[in-house]
Amino acid sequence: MKRALFVATSLVLVGGFFFAAQQFRENRTEALGFLSQEQAQTFVRPHSPRYGPSDAKVFLVEFTDPACETCAAFGPILKKLMEPHADKIQLVIRYAPFHEGAVDVVRLLEAARMQGKYWETLDLVYRSQSAWTEHHRVQAGNLWQILSQHGDLDMELLSQDVDDPAIRDIIEQDMADVQTLGVRKTPGIFVNGRPLEPFGVERLQQLIEEEVAASY
Repeated sequence: MKRALFVATSLVLVGGFFFAAQQFRENRTEALGFLSQEQAQTFVRPHSPRYGPSDAKVFLVEFTDPACETCAAFGPILKKLMEPHADKIQLVIRYAPFHEGAVDVVRLLEAARMQGKYWETLDLVYRSQSAWTEHHRVQAGNLWQILSQHGDLDMELLSQDVDDPAIRDIIEQDMADVQTLGVRKTPGIFVNGRPLEPFGVERLQQLIEEEVAASY
């Protein structure tokens, strides 16, 4: 009798555990609007820079390398594609600094974010890319000079914040997610967890339209 009661109680507890775990995953996924339930948090981390409404149900996630020419060219395109559904889409920036020296640029961007000037700094970094890269290698001194002349930044504070351990943690987490998601080149783009494959503007527009239709 006691053994039967123990077994029944164990089954109830195990069932309750799996039900609670499933509810947690569903609630998390519903909040993010992702189809990829198991990996929802791998796409959007609490530290990730976001552009767009906080209640958006469609997440356009870009793994970017600031020294990547295609990333720079694609920046304005992403925002253009978001415009027809500006109240429904959120752009999320993740980092995949594959080029030599690109980690230093990510540090600058995150330090600029501490001053509340992330997006304008990212735009400037993209626009001036040819002036601070040489043979796909970052010339950090050139970028610092550009930011000091054209960016609305406190450069002394920037030079202090680039070494903040929190920035190191952001880069390490993003690179871990790069490995998990199999991102091998930039930009690596996902729409609600769906990869942009094959890569292209028309395919991205199609993914956005499909996810907006499915989410609203």
